[in-house]
Amino acid sequence: MSLDVLTPVAPRRRRRRYRYRARRVALLALVVLLAAGAGIWLGRRSATAPHHPAAAPRQSSKPVARKVAHSPQPPRLLQGAPLLEGQVHVRVAAPAAILVDAHTGRVLWAKRAHERRKVASLTKIMTATLALREVPWDSTITVDKRVTAVPLVKEGLRAGERVKAWKLFYSLLLYSGNDDAAQLAISSAGSIHAFLRQMNDEARRLGLHDTHFRSPSGVIDQGNYSTAWDLAGLTRYAFRNPHFDRLIRTKRIQVRWLRPTNSKVYLNNNYLLHAYRGANGVKTGYTHESGWCLVASATRHGRRLIAVVLDSPNLYGDARTLLNLGFSHG
Repeated sequence: MSLDVLTPVAPRRRRRRYRYRARRVALLALVVLLAAGAGIWLGRRSATAPHHPAAAPRQSSKPVARKVAHSPQPPRLLQGAPLLEGQVHVRVAAPAAILVDAHTGRVLWAKRAHERRKVASLTKIMTATLALREVPWDSTITVDKRVTAVPLVKEGLRAGERVKAWKLFYSLLLYSGNDDAAQLAISSAGSIHAFLRQMNDEARRLGLHDTHFRSPSGVIDQGNYSTAWDLAGLTRYAFRNPHFDRLIRTKRIQVRWLRPTNSKVYLNNNYLLHAYRGANGVKTGYTHESGWCLVASATRHGRRLIAVVLDSPNLYGDARTLLNLGFSHG
C-alpha cells in the first residue's frame, strides 16, 4: 500500500478542532454582548426613575429655637404689703422693724423695713446657715491659730485643740462667740475671706438685695449691714435646717471639754426665751454703732411668727409688742 493514501487524515482532524473553537468563541462573545446590553438597559432605567433619598434626613424649614440658660430665680422668702397696716396703731421704739408669718412669709406689719442698718451679731444667722450646710454636725475640728486673734466677744478657743463641730454651733448662736464664727468660716471655706464671698453670694442668691457682710461674726460695723425685711427672710430660710431650729431654741447647754477646761456652759443671750410664752428663737446682736438688735420668733397654736427690731432702746418690749400683735390678729 502506498503511503500517500494516509496523508490527508491529519488535516481533517485539525479543521474540526478549529471549527469547534470558533463556535465556543462565538458563543462566549454572544453571552458578553447580551450581558452588556442588559447592563445598559438597567442603567438607563435607574437613571430615568424618580429619585427618593430615603436615608437623607429632611431639612426643616422652621428655625430651631435655641434653649437659653436662665439663672434660677431666688426663692420668694417674704411677700405682700403689710397685712395689718392702717388697721392697728402700734408703738414700737425701734427705728426699723417687721413682723412676719414664718410659715407663709406673709408680712403682717412693717416700719422702715427696707432701711439699711448695721446688724452686729445678727450676721451669725447667715454664718450658721452656710456652715451647717458645709460642716458635718459630728465632725471633729482642729482649731486654727488665726481664730485666736479675733476681737471680743469670744469663748476662748485654743489653737490646735480638737473640738466637735456641734459645740462650736452652740457657742456661735447661744454665747455668740466671734472665734466660733471665724473657725466655722475657715472649716467651711478654707479661709475667712473665701467664706465672706460665700456669704455675700448667698445673700444675692436669696434675693437679699440690701444685705452685705464684712465678717462672719458681725464685729466689723463698716460695710456690714442688712434690713429688717432681709433678716426676716433669711431667718425664715434658716428655719428649714432642723439643726438651726434646734440650736436657737436652746436656753442652756453644758458640754464636755478637753482639759484643763473639762466642761463649758452656754447660756442663750436671748432673754425672750425665758420671758415670753412660746418663744423659740432666734438671735441677739449689739455693737456701739448698731445698737441693740433682735430677731425673735414664737409659736402659739401651731402658728409661728418672726419679729425683727433694729437699734431698739426697748429691745424685748418691742419684740413682745409685735408678737402679741400677730397672735391677736390670727
